[in-house]
Amino acid sequence: MEKAGFVPVLEEKDLQEGKMKLVPVEGTPVLFIKQQGKIFVIDNRCPHMSCGFSGGALDGLVIVCPCHDWRFDLRTGEYEDEPAFKLTKYDWKIKSGKIWVRLEEET
Repeated sequence: MEKAGFVPVLEEKDLQEGKMKLVPVEGTPVLFIKQQGKIFVIDNRCPHMSCGFSGGALDGLVIVCPCHDWRFDLRTGEYEDEPAFKLTKYDWKIKSGKIWVRLEEET
């Protein structure tokens, strides 16, 4: 493991535009999304009832939970109807073509 808690997870080239990729990171289900040229790294569990986002859909920069159609803005993490509900976003970086993730919540 590298300093500051980042771990290497996947090659950037393996993340396709408009797709979600679920990868376990140290036992945590982490969802990688590349949408509109931007990368988003979130916990795969919806903060409402822990449903897996990987079974949902993308609508632009919004991820839609498959259980109750809750819609979360990938940029802010906020649920569109009640901003107090937020998805968990993780810090990430690219180093030597690989995406590295820190599992602490983004600050």
